[in-house]
Amino acid sequence: MLLSRVRVAFPILALLILWGCSTAPEFIARHEPWRVDEERACLSSGIVRESNYLRGRSALGGPSACGTERPFEMSAAARGRVSMKPAALLRCPMIPQIERWVETVVEPAARMYLGSQLAELKVAASYACRPINHQSGAKLSEHGHANALDISAFFLADGRVVTVKSGWRGDAGERAFLRAVHKGACDGFTTVLGPDADRFHHDHFHVDLARHGRDGLTRICK
Repeated sequence: MLLSRVRVAFPILALLILWGCSTAPEFIARHEPWRVDEERACLSSGIVRESNYLRGRSALGGPSACGTERPFEMSAAARGRVSMKPAALLRCPMIPQIERWVETVVEPAARMYLGSQLAELKVAASYACRPINHQSGAKLSEHGHANALDISAFFLADGRVVTVKSGWRGDAGERAFLRAVHKGACDGFTTVLGPDADRFHHDHFHVDLARHGRDGLTRICK
C-alpha cells in the first residue's frame, strides 16, 4: 500500500492519520490501544478455539492502519450448524458474539416466524481496509479492523431465502423475522445498522463491536 498523505497531530495521545492508496479512498485512522488489549484478552481466555469451521490466519497488519493481530476465518456459526458464505475474516472478540446471536436469536427467530431451520448466512462483507461507507476522507471502518460483519441474506433448510433488501418490507413472516434478528443483535453488538439506518445499509445488516462515546459504552442500534 502506498502512503499518499499523512497528517499527524497529538490531541491527548490520539494519533490521527489520513491514509490512502492511489486506487483506494483515503480514510482517517486513530491510534486506539484498547483494540490490542481487547483482542489479546480474548485470545488468552481460550473462548475462541480453532475447529473445522474456525481457522486461525496470519496477521492482517503490514504498512497500514488496518488489520488485527490474529484473525480467524469463520465459515460456520452455531457450532457448525449454520454455514457462512463466503467465510468471514474476523478478530477474536467478534466470534463469540456472532455465535451467541445466531444460536439465541437468529435460529429461534427462523423457527418461530418462518417455520424452518436456519441453514446459511450470506456474508456481504467482513475484513476490508476502507473508510466507513466507502466515503473518501471518512474514519476507518470497523471492517478495517476485522471488527465488523455484514449479512445480506438468510438461507433456510427448506430452500427459501430471505434477503434483507426485499424481506424488510416483504410478507409478514419475513418482516417479523428480520426485525427480531435486528433487535436481537442490539443486545450483543455495540453497532447494529439495517435498512432504516441510512441508504448505505438498505440491503444488509451491519454489526460490529466498536466503542462509541467518551466512555466507550454507548450503543448504536438503527
